[in-house]
Amino acid sequence: MSAAEVTQGLNTSSTTAVPTLPAARPLRHVSTRFLRSELRLIFGRRRNQAGLGILALVPVMIAITVKLSKPRPGRGPDFFTSITSNGLFVSLAALSIELALFLPLAVAAISGDSIAGEANIGTLRYLLTVPVHRTRLLAVKFAAITIFSLVATIWVSLVGALAGLALFGGGQMTTLSGSQIGMGSAVLRVAVASIYLALCFASLGAIGLFISTLTEQPIGATIAVVVINVMSFICDSIPQLAWSHEWLPTHWWMSFGDVLRDPVAWSDMTRGLLTAAGYMLVFWLAAWARFSDKDITG
Repeated sequence: MSAAEVTQGLNTSSTTAVPTLPAARPLRHVSTRFLRSELRLIFGRRRNQAGLGILALVPVMIAITVKLSKPRPGRGPDFFTSITSNGLFVSLAALSIELALFLPLAVAAISGDSIAGEANIGTLRYLLTVPVHRTRLLAVKFAAITIFSLVATIWVSLVGALAGLALFGGGQMTTLSGSQIGMGSAVLRVAVASIYLALCFASLGAIGLFISTLTEQPIGATIAVVVINVMSFICDSIPQLAWSHEWLPTHWWMSFGDVLRDPVAWSDMTRGLLTAAGYMLVFWLAAWARFSDKDITG
């Protein structure tokens, strides 16, 4: 046997002696590309930008009106009568006004357009053939609605705080309980109130997401959400329906003012968050049940 044959035999035996390990499966990367694309679509539309501009006008109008008007002790909500003592109260006053219609209307427009808008312009079928799983699509749509609710609410609070501090200054804040808290604590409490309301609005957005799966007309879905919001406020004001008040989606919204008590009254806000979480879960699941087997014709 030649030396070359011996060398070839050794190489063959050494090659077969080494076991081949299976290739490690790469970790699946969780991409946020779809969510980022959805957020660019929401915040890039001119009508949504105009809506945010209108939302910002309310706290500015409140600050200017209070600055130019003569004080009238004992009239108006506590937030309004306290604005002159600390400009941060402009944020709370603006939230108390906009939570009835303007902010819910903004959330209704986004949530009503979420699925129905895609179906109306014919992009829903193409979106699902990327492919994008329908469960993931609904999850991303609701995440975008929640983020918009958070941005819109904080935007109102931020504009109100800047306008109020510019016209009335800051310093110590007098709580609804009559005690004094520092500026840092006051800013933190306003932020907590804003986040609380944003989550409440997100629960309304979950209702809008479900309604959006029922139709291909985004305007119709938006109107339906606004009607539900208004009807909830109306039912909440009827004493004969007191047994249902705590289950209404809007019943606990005004509890955001409890952050201005000393100590903070968390009980109603906790119940409000639990109610909001319940609406989010029930109506997202309802949207999933409706959308998972829906025929896409657009």
